[in-house]
Order: sequence, then C-alpha cells, then structure tokens
Amino acid sequence: MIITSQIEIPDDELHLAFVRGSGPGGQNVNKVATAVQLRFDAAHSPSLPDDVRERLLRIGGSRVTDDGVLVIEARRARTQLENRNLALAQFAALVRKAAVSPRKRRKTAPTTASIERRLRRKKRRSEVKRDRRLRPGDDA
Repeated sequence: MIITSQIEIPDDELHLAFVRGSGPGGQNVNKVATAVQLRFDAAHSPSLPDDVRERLLRIGGSRVTDDGVLVIEARRARTQLENRNLALAQFAALVRKAAVSPRKRRKTAPTTASIERRLRRKKRRSEVKRDRRLRPGDDA
C-alpha cells in the first residue's frame, strides 16, 4: 500500500480480520462477519521512518495497544468489501497525517500593546481588591 512518495507499507504488514459488527444490516448483521478489524504493528514496522512511527503512535491514541499495534475498526457499511476499503482509507489517512512533520515554533516577544493591556487589567484588579479591604475606622 503506497501512502506517500517515501512511505510504502507491504500488504503482509497489515492484518485484516472480519468480525460480526453492530450497525446496519438487519437480520444479516447477526449471521455475517462484515465488520473489519485492521491491525498494524507500528512499533516494529520496518517500513516506517522513526519520526513517523513516533507521531503515528501518539496520534493513534486509544487505538494503539500497549504493544504498539494500531487497531482500526470499520463497521459502518453492510459489506466486507466496503468496510475493508473504509479501514484501509482510515489507516492511510492516519499514516499520512503522521508523515507530516510539525512546524517549528518560532519564539515571539509580546507586543507593546498586549503588555499594556495586561498591566491595565492587573491594575484594575488590584484596585478592586484594595477597595474590598477594611480600612481602620470601618465597622465590621
């Protein structure tokens, strides 16, 4: 499966299993295993560059097992073929997203106007607190 011009994942690294799924299908849903479970061992895949692997494991979130296996389930459609295509498309989109390296953050200084706004807010807040204080001679 070709993901990007630099990343190609061989089909033998993707493991597809068909399971019974909920969702549309009427009585058929109880008899036929149409839902697809795609498994990809991202942590040990030789096809992924290290930086992409790290981002994929982070982006995968709860879909990644403790062993580093990415699990994608597709059960939206009524047929195995459609669900298989949906799972593969989801997988490809996830890897493509992980392949994009994040932009470096450029440090910026606060603008003069934002500093002045912050100081005005602080001054206003301190005045409010000062006005709440009991002064000598005030009855409690």
